[in-house]
Amino acid sequence: MKNIATNRKARRDYEVIEAFECGIELKGSEVKSLRASKMNLDDSYARIDAREVVLHSAHISPYEQASYLNVDAVRPRKLLLHRLEIERLAGKVAQKGFTLIPLKAYFNDRGIVKIELALCKGKKIYDRREAVKRRDANLEIRRGLKEKRRR
Repeated sequence: MKNIATNRKARRDYEVIEAFECGIELKGSEVKSLRASKMNLDDSYARIDAREVVLHSAHISPYEQASYLNVDAVRPRKLLLHRLEIERLAGKVAQKGFTLIPLKAYFNDRGIVKIELALCKGKKIYDRREAVKRRDANLEIRRGLKEKRRR
């Protein structure tokens, strides 16, 4: 499994409720660009439009050797999920506060591009501060234990 891009802001800004693996509909030049890891998932999100899941604001750099065959770098791209999964997600996203955020893009073992899509709930500012405090406290504990082992 070759990692293409990760959305590092997603886990900081959102609480991940559930994650799904889905395919993505791409053009040939986009796949070539992804093989060179030219993708940015920051600030991207997915929306359910007319019983389809569509990825918005994901930037795939144009493949330089494709000349006139290149497409728009931030065009909406269709995500491939089963109908029942889409209906279940639509019901959950309709609830207040839930959104669909891509966590990472990768090539699976068969060489097919997959997106890890997550059902997320936005964190409040105080939740983010608590996470930072908890991380710093754990870091101090680990440092203390390491210092204790040295003695």
